Amino acid sequence: MKKRYFLATACIFLFSSFTSIAQNFSEKDDRWAKGWTNFSPNQTDYPKAEEKLPNIIANHTYLRNDVVYLLSGDVYVINSTTLTIQEGTIIRCDHQNPANLIVTKGSKLIALGSKAYPIVFTSNKAPKSRNNGDWGGIIIAGSGKVNTVSGNGLIEGNFKPQFSIYGGNQYDEETTILSHVRIEFAGNTIKRKEGSNGLSLYGIGSSSILDNIMVSYSGQDSFNFHGGKNNMQNLISLKAQEDDYNLSEGFKGNLNNVIAIRHPYVTSPKGSYAIEVDGYNKDLGYIRPNAVTDVTFSNANLVNLSDKSNYQHTTAAISAANSAITYIHNSKISGFSDVVKFDKSYTSLPLIQKAFMMDNSFFNIHGQGVQVANQSVEKESLNILKYNRFTKSFVDVNDLFSDPQSSVNPKFQLKKSLNTYMVMQ
Repeated sequence: MKKRYFLATACIFLFSSFTSIAQNFSEKDDRWAKGWTNFSPNQTDYPKAEEKLPNIIANHTYLRNDVVYLLSGDVYVINSTTLTIQEGTIIRCDHQNPANLIVTKGSKLIALGSKAYPIVFTSNKAPKSRNNGDWGGIIIAGSGKVNTVSGNGLIEGNFKPQFSIYGGNQYDEETTILSHVRIEFAGNTIKRKEGSNGLSLYGIGSSSILDNIMVSYSGQDSFNFHGGKNNMQNLISLKAQEDDYNLSEGFKGNLNNVIAIRHPYVTSPKGSYAIEVDGYNKDLGYIRPNAVTDVTFSNANLVNLSDKSNYQHTTAAISAANSAITYIHNSKISGFSDVVKFDKSYTSLPLIQKAFMMDNSFFNIHGQGVQVANQSVEKESLNILKYNRFTKSFVDVNDLFSDPQSSVNPKFQLKKSLNTYMVMQ
């Protein structure tokens, strides 16, 4: 197996010192993911749809949990309308005429599920026949700040232009309320090559509430953020074909309690990452450099379910482009080739150090740790991983974690004490 001697020369074994970075990643940390999640949705026998939703929702609408709804084609929520969904409601989503729910700027989606009765958007196919990208996804446009020249943009995917505008100056807007929501088998690429992600948030306002959201088996990104500002928690991405968390156009926020579970054989031709952070959109330009995407991930488990027989198919866990700023705190990264990959916009070591920080975290990779487009700073760039613990050589996922491939509730507690691993110096 490939040994990372270059890392070994930069570290020492520590057992009792440096206790400030020796976070034990308590088993209690994942309790929030129990009760409302579903890690084997292809086995679930959901009831058949009884009532089809109209393609234009122009009046305040309430969906009850004693009815199973069908979402077919593009369904637009317009005219400052609120679509409210009761806890426990199931929405079956058409695969023949791939469904998209588009909540236009000024309108609102309130989907307030509970731990016992989550709200579920899922494929209308039968059990065991569902696939990544059976239907489109949920798209929510807000009036929050977007780092483009015009301060706004059009939703990706060639939707109706009169319903596609997002962005503005209502930074504290309550764009949406989503809690205890599952989105399964979205991300269709046949009808649209882009834009139909599991959950797409455009110009979201800081007063929005987003927590306990699980996106499973997306054919495109699981979570896709275009500008806006918000702090979210308890997010899960399960086996997406493209990125788990894609953030761009100046999005700013903190994402706490985050899980991304990938498979080494499930990826897109252009490359897929647990986190892809883009400072700005080159096609739309940007207002000013200090308005680039700036995101913090805390208590994250970014895990590729790879082992020694297939880890060569993996990419870096994080892709950073166009001067984006990323902070990783108290997290675990495992099964990828590297921790982070930087594009050519990061031209010097000071820029890299300003744009990326990782602390109190752990990583298990098979590459060098950091990929940079500018080769002149390649060796020095490893300094951004200082004071984080890591495995001396790559460890298979089942040997590293307690129960990572459970179909009921995967667990990513380290089998060995964190203090037995090496620490970058």
